[in-house]
This record gives sequence, structure tokens and C-alpha cells, in this order.
Amino acid sequence: MVLKNVLKCLGMATIIGFASCSDDETAMAGTQQLNMEISGLEDLGAAFQYEGWIIVDGAPVSTGTFTVDADGNTSDNAFQVSEEDAAAATKFVISVEPIPDTDPAPSAVKVLAGDFSGDAATLSVSDPAALGTNFESATGKYIIATATDGNADMNELSGVWFLDNSSGSAEAGLDLPTLPAGWAYEGWAVVDGTPLSTGTFTSVSGSDNSGIYNGTVAGPPFPGEDFLNNAPDGITFPLSLSSRTVVISVEPVPDNSPAPFVLKPLVGQVPANVQIHTALDMSNNAVATNPTGTVSK
Repeated sequence: MVLKNVLKCLGMATIIGFASCSDDETAMAGTQQLNMEISGLEDLGAAFQYEGWIIVDGAPVSTGTFTVDADGNTSDNAFQVSEEDAAAATKFVISVEPIPDTDPAPSAVKVLAGDFSGDAATLSVSDPAALGTNFESATGKYIIATATDGNADMNELSGVWFLDNSSGSAEAGLDLPTLPAGWAYEGWAVVDGTPLSTGTFTSVSGSDNSGIYNGTVAGPPFPGEDFLNNAPDGITFPLSLSSRTVVISVEPVPDNSPAPFVLKPLVGQVPANVQIHTALDMSNNAVATNPTGTVSK
């Protein structure tokens, strides 16, 4: 729609002897500005970007792409759309898109959304068009134990497993909302500022998709990892998870980052004098890490 208006303006200018339209003339040719204020989104790196969408008559209309720098600043927060589409827009959605992006439709990875009320929309992760939950009900337990080295007397501080054995038998330690398409959970242990993934998962019961650091014995059927083999540069295995931090994050799929995404609903601080094989509680961190935003038209 905007392109049609620009071409029309250029044609008019040619007729009366001008080479092009001014920015003011183009902006006045049936367009309207949307203003966006976002807090809490993060840098997606060189392979991905964010894209805004208004929903018009049930269909997505792109408002343009933008990036976020390491300080959380957006590359653009004002977007031009047609007056007709702006007037009919009922919702605003932000998705994560690949670079380059050959698909004109939004991806499955939608991080923020909100309905317009009058000329403004409040954006949240809990909107049904985004993740559909704010994660504030999530709870978690974990144990520190090393299950895959085949020796119960060694390296017992080198593994974390997201399970609850407080009843006497191993049960799921995580209570997490079901994620929509385009998202997965991921476990982490943070060691001297370096996040080490324990693997991604969508079910809290059953193994995750990793195991690259594990030993040769099968681990318990829950998300988790033993840090015994294939240590990254700068890290020595086996390691002690005493006084470390463990995290459950929510990750876009696909995910090109070696670090946790901005959504980190559960965090646990491993005690310095941690008792192995003992269930420990995680804290809910959703309010502190959920991005938010507003859009006005």
C-alpha cells in the first residue's frame, strides 16, 4: 500500500516536472506512523531480526523489521503503514525472523503481542498470539549429582538433573507451561560467567536432546547433564557446581546463540555446602526477564 502511494506520487511529480517526491509528501500520501516502545528484548546476532506485524481483517501485515543492540536499544521504533490498515488493525505482534527472510509470512516464533484498545496496544509474552503465558506459575526443583560416570563415589558435584526425589523416587522436578510451536525450554549451568547448556526439551519428563558432556552411563530420564567430557575452551571438567547458578530458559527454534535467551523463568543458586542427591528449589524469575512494550497509532 505504501509502495503504491509512493509510485503514484512519483508519477505525479514527473508530470509536473519534478524528479521525485519529498519525504513529507510521501508521508502524507495515505500513510500513518506507528510508534513502538520496547523493553527487555535482546540482540539476536547477525542471523536473525525482529519484525512487527499488525493484524488487519485477521491477516498479518508487516510494519517492518528492526534489531536490538547489546544495550537493548532498538534500531527503529517508528514505522509507516497505510492509514486504512492502521485504522483496521486489531493487534500488534513481534516475531523473530531469519536474515535473509524469503517468507512473506511471520515465523512461528512470536515473542510479544497485544490487542489495540483505541489507538494503543500493550504488548506481553502472555498474549495468545505470542507465548500465551507469563511463566509466573512455573516452579522447579533439581538435584546435584553425577549419574553418568559409573562411579557413585566420584565427581558427585559435576552434574545437575532437573528432577525431584524428595518423595523417595525420582519425579519431574519442573512444572512449566506447554510452549507453542517455535519455542523450547533449555537448561543451563553458569560457570565463571560461561553458560553451559544441559540441552533443550519440551517435556519435563524424559531426557533432553543433549548429553554431549555426559559420561558413558545412561542418566536419569529427565532434563539434565553431567559435566565430565568435551569441556569447552577455558573450562576444566569434571567441575564442581557448588556455588554456581542453574537456569531454565525459553528459547526460539531455531536458536543460533550459545547463551540463554532473554526469557529465564527459573533460576537456582547452588549452595556452597550443597548436599548431593537432595532436591533443591528454583526461584521464579519471570517478572524480571519478561520483555514488555507498547505500540501507538
